[in-house]
Amino acid sequence: MDILLIGGLWLDGSAWDDVVPELVALGHRPVAPTLPGQGDGAVAATLDEQVAVVVEAVDKAAGKPLVVGHSAAASLAWLAADRRPEQVAGVVLIGGIPTQDGGTYAELFPIEDGVMAFPGWAPFEGPDAADLDGPTRERIAAAAHPVPEGVARGVVRLTDERRYEVPVVLVCPEFSPDQAKKWIAEGEVPELSRAAHLSYVDIDSGHWPMATRPRELARLLADAAEAADAADTQR
Repeated sequence: MDILLIGGLWLDGSAWDDVVPELVALGHRPVAPTLPGQGDGAVAATLDEQVAVVVEAVDKAAGKPLVVGHSAAASLAWLAADRRPEQVAGVVLIGGIPTQDGGTYAELFPIEDGVMAFPGWAPFEGPDAADLDGPTRERIAAAAHPVPEGVARGVVRLTDERRYEVPVVLVCPEFSPDQAKKWIAEGEVPELSRAAHLSYVDIDSGHWPMATRPRELARLLADAAEAADAADTQR
């Protein structure tokens, strides 16, 4: 199965470099598209342009792909399900939850000169970054791309309720499945509270398991792909 790997804020496709060969070895075809404004040199990209790239990758996939969104890009993966509910086999959200319709994509840090720069590691100290050693932190920070204002402040628009029928796997790195279930039960994640086929997977890592647990993450993604394919066959 084609597995689309969408990195979160500041990340380009190289963030998945350690996961890609593991997925290939497991018999899947990973695709890590470069998002406008996050690796292509553009500084005026918009959220709509990023959505268009992800949807295009879905359209070009061989069969129905699994769409994986990390962190803030959970919303991009969910938007792909909204735009192509009959073409997406399943969605995997890694350490992130989708923004509801009308919400701002990810204005989480100060925006200066039209971009939201990587803020350094101080905001992530604790469970998010506990498993990142010095060299890994340096590597991630050196590869970080400032996120264009048009992406960070972009408004999420969801229009097709068939997205709720797409199977969703929430991978829980720095938080636990029990914590996620509590958030959803309390109404803090309205999009996932309406998902008809939602499952949870724990992974012992911080917020960037593609850097610290690539083999384990690849195995989880392969399992999700196989489950989504089986569910699609039964529908």
